[in-house]
Amino acid sequence: MTLRIALSKGRIFDDTLPLLAAAGIRPSESPETSRKLILPSQSGDVEFLIVRASDVATYVQHGGADLGVVGKDVLLEHGGEGLIEPLDLGIASCKLMVCGPPELDLSQKHRLRVATKYTHCAREHFAATGRQVEIIKLYGSMELAPLTGLADVIVDVVDTGNTLRANGLEALEHVANSSARLVVNRVSMKISHASIAPIIERLRAAVAAG
Repeated sequence: MTLRIALSKGRIFDDTLPLLAAAGIRPSESPETSRKLILPSQSGDVEFLIVRASDVATYVQHGGADLGVVGKDVLLEHGGEGLIEPLDLGIASCKLMVCGPPELDLSQKHRLRVATKYTHCAREHFAATGRQVEIIKLYGSMELAPLTGLADVIVDVVDTGNTLRANGLEALEHVANSSARLVVNRVSMKISHASIAPIIERLRAAVAAG
């Protein structure tokens, strides 16, 4: 039986490849140059599904993939239903933050307008402190929302903060820490435990060897 691992192109994929290699799993061709969305591994017993980062958890939840690597920020927004999260891979670390103009006093604004693709996380964060917000869903270029008056603040992942600073914004409140996590479909874990468990342990060893 061939196991499927869902991954997204970009930083998480690049940082995951050395860990997978340490676990004996290598793609047979580069996802950056290949047009294939399903890539076989060199060993042939694993294949890679190349999907959007926001879709990794959904593919694993519904059985389109047996395993996946996804940011904790995506898992928080997704909810994690149907998933086992056995391992923090310790890569692609960032923070989910409330960001806006540095002069903005979040405690004084009666009803904030918040632009984000993390609608669930944003709503939960502000509800926990009893603040009323209007959520505006956006999928990209979040920094434009405060600059154009569309929103007072944004909730987004922050790595270096360079894009924020370049647009006159800064991180104002911490929402959650994020790093890449290995997730496993619950049914797959039962049916294919003999194949999946060794992969988890080899990845755990690779992370520990760091």
